[in-house]
Formats: sequence, structure tokens, C-alpha cells
Amino acid sequence: MDTPRKIAVFLPNWVGDVVMATPALRALREHFPKSQLIGVMRPYVTEVLAGTHWLNTTVRYEKSIRSRWRAAGKLRAMGVDTAVLLTNSLSTALMARAAGASQRVGYSRHGRGWLLTKGLLPPREGGKWRPISAVDSYLNIAQAMGCPAGNRRVSLATLPEDEQQADAVWTAHGYRDEHRVVILSAGGAYGSAKHWPIEQCAELARRLASEDSLRVLVLCGPAEREAAESVVQMAGHEGVGSLAAAQLSLGLSKACVRRAALMISTDSGPRHFAAAFQTPCVSLFGSTDPRWADNHHPEEVQLSLGLDCSPCAKRVCPLKHHRCMRELSVAAVRAAALQLLAAADKRRAA
Repeated sequence: MDTPRKIAVFLPNWVGDVVMATPALRALREHFPKSQLIGVMRPYVTEVLAGTHWLNTTVRYEKSIRSRWRAAGKLRAMGVDTAVLLTNSLSTALMARAAGASQRVGYSRHGRGWLLTKGLLPPREGGKWRPISAVDSYLNIAQAMGCPAGNRRVSLATLPEDEQQADAVWTAHGYRDEHRVVILSAGGAYGSAKHWPIEQCAELARRLASEDSLRVLVLCGPAEREAAESVVQMAGHEGVGSLAAAQLSLGLSKACVRRAALMISTDSGPRHFAAAFQTPCVSLFGSTDPRWADNHHPEEVQLSLGLDCSPCAKRVCPLKHHRCMRELSVAAVRAAALQLLAAADKRRAA
């Protein structure tokens, strides 16, 4: 393959997948230092990658066919010669073809192999897709472009305005330098099957604040403000607060996770912020298979009950009991959190 001049990199839609794509972005940038890398993405993805420097420019599109067609037209006008598809959809492969990219590299899935000039076959095992980390899946595509096997560390950055927002949150909650702040993120945009019950979140937050002298900040998105406030009210401790009253943004969430001592999270997008900023993390898995979402974070403890009915990969528990998350005990999560904090303290003292 000739060295491409202009590479359109089609990025995933889910926040966590975008974070797991960063090693592939880094590999492409390092291997093609003189090529122009154009990120093709949904608008909110730009906020996830804000502050990084792998992409030269971006082309954003909405879900509608008209918006996708316009984005393809912009790419064609820019003279894109290569498309790297970190997505698996037929629609993005059609966009790459319409953009005029003569080289189109990605996985041959969802009947789109005929649209690719180099199609990778996903690994199978027993007739099913073999679970592999999305980090490795994206790096495989970068290697198909000729990139050497790069490191698997996910990474992000924050903007000065993100840090200023986080400063305001720290001030509003009375956090000082000597306080260790634990970020609690128990929801998830994918569906309720990933959620940890509010009652258990509140009990954990109360115990961490009252028994372990920690500060707990409940992370939330716009649709989770009420749930975050419920955790604070049920915990009933001055050391427990939330972002519910803040001007929410992904940048603010990144900045809060970056400066925290620890994160406790379900398998949701913000969990990957912890890996990107090397913040120790306790991750709670129920309906999802940890192998797909492994971000290779060296300071992460993954908790899962391993029930016969999980991982089911459903948005809502099909059996209506939600045992995979409901039976993850507060005691087990707290013990894992304290273990990670103690390990971090030992490293600092060494």
C-alpha cells in the first residue's frame, strides 16, 4: 500500500469505544507522520478526544442519511484517498465509498465486505465471535495499514476549561489537597442491565465517607441527575456529593476522573476515563463480557459474579431479577476499593 496522503478515520459512536480506539489513533499518527488524519465522527466524540493531537481535522455527522451524505461529500472534496473504519456498520462503509477513498480498510462484518479493499475477518470460536478487547480489535486494523504493533495504553487529555470546571466542583464541595476523592459512576447509557442499584451506591458512598474518611463524588450525565442526587440524599453524609448541579460535559467528567484517587464504575464510558488517566478503578460487570471491554488498565479490579445467565449482553435483564448486579455486595466493592487505595499509597511511599 502506497503511503496515503489523506486518511479518513471513522471513529466509533460509544464513548468507551472511542477511548479504546486511542492506541490505534496513536499508531496511525506515528506511522504516517506526514499524512493528514481526518477524524469522521458523531459530534459528541470530539469532546472525548479534545486536547489530543492525533487528528489534523474532523468531519462530523449526525445519524440522518442526509447528514451522512453531506459528510461523505466533504471528505470527497478534501481529496481523501484512504478510509480506516474503526466502525463495523454498513452505513460507514458506504460513506467511505461515497467519499471516493480508493483504499478502505476495516472488518468484514454486516455484509459490507464488498465495500472494503482490505477486509479483516473477526476471530471466531465455535461458530461465534471470539471475545477480544476492542483495544486489540482496533489495533489490528492499524496493523493492517502497516503500523507496527504499538502499546495498548489508552490515553486522553483535558482542556484548561475542563480543569477550571473541575476546580469549581472541588471548591463547591470543599475538597482540599489532603482529601482523597472517590468517583462513583453506577449508571450507563447502554441500558439498565449495566446499572448498580441506587440503594447500594448510597450505602457504599456512606461507608466510604463515614468509615474510611474519603470524599465521594457521584458522576452523572444529563439523564442521571436525579439518580445522582438520590444517592447523595440516601447516603446522608456531608462527604458525599454529586455533579448533578454542575454544568455537565464530558470534559468535566474527564477532569474529575483525572484528579480522583479512585474510581468505582459500571461498564460504561466514564470507566475508560480512569484507564486513560491511570486512575485506579473498581469495575462492576454483570450483563457484559469483560473481555470485550478490557482496556488493559494495570490498576483495575474487575468484579463479576459469574452467574449462569451472564453475560447476556442485554440492555434490560431478560429474567427480570438483575441478580448479576444486585448481588454484587457493598462489602465486596468497598474491599476492592480499599485494596486499590492501599496499593496506590504503597507505590507513593516507595
